[in-house]
Amino acid sequence: MDKIGLDIVGLSYSQTQSGAYALVLAEQDGGRRLPIIIGGFEAQAIAIELEDMTPSRPLTHDIFKSFADSFEINIKEVIIYNLVEGIFYAKLICEKDGIIQEIDTRTSDAVAVAVRFKCPIFTYEFILNNAGIILEETEEIETDGKEKVKTAENKPAKKEEPKKPSITELQERLQKAIDTENYEIASKIRDEINKLTGNNN
Repeated sequence: MDKIGLDIVGLSYSQTQSGAYALVLAEQDGGRRLPIIIGGFEAQAIAIELEDMTPSRPLTHDIFKSFADSFEINIKEVIIYNLVEGIFYAKLICEKDGIIQEIDTRTSDAVAVAVRFKCPIFTYEFILNNAGIILEETEEIETDGKEKVKTAENKPAKKEEPKKPSITELQERLQKAIDTENYEIASKIRDEINKLTGNNN
């Protein structure tokens, strides 16, 4: 089966379902989106790496990366290879000394590892056919948690706030959140700083 490349285009916290996050993957050469509901710890692990944050102590996925680097194990790619009763199955394709090994893993953990190794994420056509969603440019994905998740094409409307803190104040709050390992708050503060500075990376 031919593999289809995926990119991460959305990661959002559900306001209505405690602990639920929506990870949205996009088909690289098409318009389909693959929404996956994941847990809070894995969502934070993905968000921290995407936002270039440095936690005060290494997270589990950081330890995995350090362990693999120490023993010269390379993660070549992640493949979301099956979908059974709404559950996605993934595996890590690992290489050491020219020998390839496949390790079964939860999809959320696989993506958290992929962003650390900067390796590609793939899936197959039958999975996108069964679970993929095609969006118009102004359309949003509604997850099982009933939260609409913005995709790369959908830029959230700017909210007017009574009083906006300065960049310096936000940076101080960001550092405090990282120091106390409150990564959910840190991610939100980083988003606010990016809005104010015009940095959308």
